[in-house]
Amino acid sequence: MKKVSVSEELHADLVIIGGGLGGVAGALSALQSGRTVILTEETKWIGGQITSQGVPPDEHPWIERFGATRNYRTFRKQIREYYFRHFPVKNSQRRNDHFNPGNALVSSISHEPRVALRVLYDMLAPYLTSGKLTLLTEYKSTEVTTEGDQVRTVTVENSIGNRFYLLKGKYFLDATEMGDVLPLANVEYVIGAESQAETGEAHAILGNAEPFNMQAFTYCFAIDYIEGEDHTIEKPAQYEFWKNYQAAFWPAKQLSWRGLVPHTLEPIEYSFFYEPNRFSLWNYRRILDKSNFEPGTFQSDMTIVNWPQNDYWLGPIIDVSEEMKAKHLESAKQLSLSLLYWLQTEAPRPDGGYGYPGIRLRKDVLGTEDGLAMYPYIRESRRIKAEFTVKEQHISGELEGKQSAAYFKDSVGIGCYRLDLHPSTGGNTYIDISAYPFQIPLGSLIPIRVQNLLPAGKNIGTTHLTNGCYRLHPVEWNIGESAGHLAAYCIENHLVPHEVRNNQQLLNDFQARLVKAGIELEWPKIHKV
Repeated sequence: MKKVSVSEELHADLVIIGGGLGGVAGALSALQSGRTVILTEETKWIGGQITSQGVPPDEHPWIERFGATRNYRTFRKQIREYYFRHFPVKNSQRRNDHFNPGNALVSSISHEPRVALRVLYDMLAPYLTSGKLTLLTEYKSTEVTTEGDQVRTVTVENSIGNRFYLLKGKYFLDATEMGDVLPLANVEYVIGAESQAETGEAHAILGNAEPFNMQAFTYCFAIDYIEGEDHTIEKPAQYEFWKNYQAAFWPAKQLSWRGLVPHTLEPIEYSFFYEPNRFSLWNYRRILDKSNFEPGTFQSDMTIVNWPQNDYWLGPIIDVSEEMKAKHLESAKQLSLSLLYWLQTEAPRPDGGYGYPGIRLRKDVLGTEDGLAMYPYIRESRRIKAEFTVKEQHISGELEGKQSAAYFKDSVGIGCYRLDLHPSTGGNTYIDISAYPFQIPLGSLIPIRVQNLLPAGKNIGTTHLTNGCYRLHPVEWNIGESAGHLAAYCIENHLVPHEVRNNQQLLNDFQARLVKAGIELEWPKIHKV
């Protein structure tokens, strides 16, 4: 282990490593339960996929009515209120209860990452002022000490490397994007794709498991478009490689307007702006629709580029050497910058010309010098070996021929999304399968051995396949929020998590606590998505 000179010790009831949506939700629920919390985050921004990764919310069709926790609903409500308070929103939109700042195809509340950041800070503000919450941004975990099946301390180091904190708590949450605490704490976990023989899943790979076969990750970026201006960036170093690259499973070069429909694998023709019979990438993840605001407020719409063309699948960044990780991260950045340069210079236009030089990279939107997100959009994490692992058959309706997902009596929340896997580092194409609305079983949050560390994000007990629907914004929030409640409940009652799950009286009591806190445990009868 790395030996460090610790400058200061900090203590709290709950230590949360990772300030993504799950980490923030876990901190909020523990604080609302009267606990003290230390929350750390590797980047400058809390919020994870919705802020530092630049990904607008991916949500299910019923999100405006049900299927989310009360705290998540508060977050969404405050996003809309922020725009109404601070932006010249048209009066017609102020009367719209479902106001969508970006009018994106993918989301009913697409919005700027900076707005989400401000709202998250607003939600945490009382606890920061009271001192019940200690927030450390730009700190990464470097060492964990354990004693038997208990985590004792986590050491975090700031990005400059000149300051360390030794964090002590009664419980710990790993809310990092890639499950970074798990190997440091010697928690049993899996990575990559399990085999069909292991899981019995219909769409799992045949033969042996492939640990380094993981979903693509993506460096997102924000752009607007100023007609008549030239904002062309310098030609990226790897542009010629990416301009000519084509995966075996892809119908054309990656830098093109051609791709695949994920659920049918049929070829599809994209367009930049709207064109008849083509899928508009501009509208896909638009975060600001200028038509929502008073005329003259904005020169252009603004959109996030998180498209098939900048998914990076040439290699994993989990459990590989630091050299290999750095290589793939840099190549992924080069892919995104190459896509931007191609759009500005060589992308075919409907008028027969090439390139849109008016595309402007909005570095300010994501707060970085290079204009790319602070952190790559991570779709797949290390996953704990859990008391219970959610498999494809639990959400596909294949168990006992039910027209619903499996019922979990230990539910701690609900979620809904298609079983959606992007192309992978193993050379596999999309897996995109209809799924039933599902529950989050408590057993998937409990490691098989370690007693006082809980997952709070994409690192719960799912498989390579089911991670594809448990990784989205409201589900990650629910997982983190329930993990925060579980830690608080165990601290208050001198319990460990497996005791809560395996004692019906305790389980009933804990679930009643969740319901009182506004966490839904069951779905009404609805159809697949």
